[in-house]
Amino acid sequence: MDAELKNNILKTGTSLVGIVCKDGVILAADRKMTLGGQIIAHKNFQKIYRINDYLLVSIAGQVSDAQMGLKIIAAQLRLKELKSKKRLTIKEAANFIASLYFQAIRQPSMIPSIVGSLVAGVNEDGKAELYNISPDGAIKIIENYDANGSGMMFIWGLLERQYKKDITIQEGVNLAVEAIKSSSERDAASGSGIDVYTLNKEGIKQVVKQEIVSEYKDKD
Repeated sequence: MDAELKNNILKTGTSLVGIVCKDGVILAADRKMTLGGQIIAHKNFQKIYRINDYLLVSIAGQVSDAQMGLKIIAAQLRLKELKSKKRLTIKEAANFIASLYFQAIRQPSMIPSIVGSLVAGVNEDGKAELYNISPDGAIKIIENYDANGSGMMFIWGLLERQYKKDITIQEGVNLAVEAIKSSSERDAASGSGIDVYTLNKEGIKQVVKQEIVSEYKDKD
């Protein structure tokens, strides 16, 4: 099962990046959506979703399952807050998302749900956290950096060499952009643009919103 899931997630046509900084967390993604990793279906597809004022979820996998899952996540987390009359911690939110993925992939279906996510959020005390949630529901807190999707093997090498402890938010943004550019250069299923979000005690902010526009030029 694990080998099959890893093989499927490599075919999702996505590059997701998460970077933990000393003063917050960075979440970044490309914009290309493909069919089977071969046909470009969309060139301006958003892969990072704002669930509420303190939580972001990025997606790699089947779009229909991801979109339906995001609606359920937003609604259920809001209900949990209303019932408990308090704001959830990022750990609680991440564990709920992991349980949702765990249940979804184990439901008998002709088309199994294959969705993985990097989840980032800010707690009430201002501490930002990053989690990796696998399609099988496995959850892991990230202490430094991580990547997901078909472009992750190109991203990991770059981050391993350039990430440093106590990196600042601005340094993290620059590194995330370079990571997405790196995967876009070599992974045929990634590219078309870059979205980068920062999360810290001041909240969530989109700091990079770029689209790649094709241009033909005469060769000298």
